[in-house]
Amino acid sequence: MCLCRHKITFVIINLLNLFIMKNVSLLIMALFAIFLVTSCEKDETNINHSQSALSNNPNFRVSSGYFTTSNQRANYDEPCLTTNLIAGQNHIAGTVSVNFDGEDLIITYTTNADWSIEGTHLSIGNCADRSIPTTGSGNPKIGHFEHATSHSTDVITVTYYIDASVLTDNYCFAAHAEVNGPTGGETAWAEGVDFDGNNWAMYVDALLSDCQIDDDGSDR
Repeated sequence: MCLCRHKITFVIINLLNLFIMKNVSLLIMALFAIFLVTSCEKDETNINHSQSALSNNPNFRVSSGYFTTSNQRANYDEPCLTTNLIAGQNHIAGTVSVNFDGEDLIITYTTNADWSIEGTHLSIGNCADRSIPTTGSGNPKIGHFEHATSHSTDVITVTYYIDASVLTDNYCFAAHAEVNGPTGGETAWAEGVDFDGNNWAMYVDALLSDCQIDDDGSDR
């Protein structure tokens, strides 16, 4: 009788051990499944954030760099428009160039040696619409420019990409920058036409047709 009880006890203990081990395995599998689901949800959230950021302004992108790059049209070595970047009204801190890749109008700020870019503001639209924000007296309202970006220390080139399909042939843009150079911090503008106001701010009046490429590949 005693031996039988021992056998029954032994069987019960083994069954309990199997039950516990099975539950632990199930628990580990459940935790692993929860981890995978959570990871997938995080990835999907990141993708959705990225897509949302792009969809907020599908006609605009910006990039910056620490070395000079050249955005060139197919078949042309030079941009279709280049103007000086004037700092503090008296210093040439670099250039602002315009290029066209067949889809985007590409506006690039590039500084000269000893100058860097801390921030940029860009407003662009059709000249006939007079879309660049200005005060009643004709001075530009920089804080209302539709494109604005802060940049890291020592950035020397900033490029904006604008969907050219939203522009007519005659477009205008105001390219403002906050720059640092030998004279310290300065405000800077792409050289062009003076605004109607009483400061020295400027905008550029340009033609998209100047950026077109001839079918035969010949020069403009």
